[in-house]
Amino acid sequence: MDFRLSDEQQMLRDLCARFRDDHLRPLEPQVLAREARGGTAYLTDEECGPLDARAKELGLYALDGPEEYGGSDLDCVTMVGVWEELGQTCIEYTFPPDSPNLRMLMQCCTPEQRLRYLDPYSRGEAISAIAISEPGGGADPAAMTTRAVLEGDTWVINGRKIWITKADKAAFTILMASTDPSKGARGGISAFVVDRDTPGFVIQREIPMLGGHTTYEIVIDNLRLPRSALLGQEGDGFGPMQLRLNTRRVQMGAWCAGKTRYALDIMKAWVRDRKTFGDLLANRQAIQWWIADAEMQLHALRLMVYNTAAKIDSGQQARTECSMVKLMGTELAWDTIDKAMQALGGMGMTRELPLAMMANHVRLMRIYEGPSEVHRMLIARHALDDRIPGL
Repeated sequence: MDFRLSDEQQMLRDLCARFRDDHLRPLEPQVLAREARGGTAYLTDEECGPLDARAKELGLYALDGPEEYGGSDLDCVTMVGVWEELGQTCIEYTFPPDSPNLRMLMQCCTPEQRLRYLDPYSRGEAISAIAISEPGGGADPAAMTTRAVLEGDTWVINGRKIWITKADKAAFTILMASTDPSKGARGGISAFVVDRDTPGFVIQREIPMLGGHTTYEIVIDNLRLPRSALLGQEGDGFGPMQLRLNTRRVQMGAWCAGKTRYALDIMKAWVRDRKTFGDLLANRQAIQWWIADAEMQLHALRLMVYNTAAKIDSGQQARTECSMVKLMGTELAWDTIDKAMQALGGMGMTRELPLAMMANHVRLMRIYEGPSEVHRMLIARHALDDRIPGL
């Protein structure tokens, strides 16, 4: 098995690393200062505009978008390198468009929907959101209560959604709803595309989260959509949604590999120079073991992420592997950032360094796209399903 990147893949990684070092990390001080004053951790339009322009100039737009819409049609394995490099900063930035919704649209759109939604989204000219979770529903899509009923040629939808990122900026939102409650996740969930400002689709409230992040709750009150708003086949929304979730989980594993590397680099630079009681921190066994364990686990995580991405590219079922990389990635990054903060002592507690902001981001990631406990349950179910013959 050849684990080497191709020359093209390595060149793309190097380009992304230079973009990060030249354009993202220089923004860290001002974003950290703004968040410390109680402001947003997200990039403002004024900060994001030049980044988007430079990314487009460098050919870093629509990397995994369809070629017919100006994309490069890159596979998931190649995108892992992009995501990992962009993870090595506390600045949250992705080259437009965001891959999970893109891949869901690519799988489901009708020709008309491709022109109306996929084309501008793939070109980075539109922002999208997705509405899956519901108050009280947690991470169980089968418990979805938002209901879509077909009346003639019109879908009438009622319900409530929560934890929706970018709902305030999205040109359109992918809305998941139950079309047959008796079937649950096995044929009873459908996806719809809702344009911004459609009557009945109301942003109820903005919810402040850890570290300058925000999300939204939406009320769906007698929302009326044409038949053409159905994304994919009726009752077949769970499969494309799972593809979207799997893409995000691999992306998160790669992001967390990047954040683990960044925290390790910060910690290693500090302990090589910092002396306590007459000796360098780098010579303390506790510090050495923290670093050794993190380096070993990071190596394993990166292999897992690439293996999972390769399975997705080959069309294999990789749900369990996606749970593994999401779980291991977020928990490894969380533990490594925590150890780095501990090694830096007082400096590790400041909001002048990127560690605290990365810790907040990773803490959120341990919940969204499925909390750690749910992924452990799914991994265990898969493992226990392989029964010993004769028992």
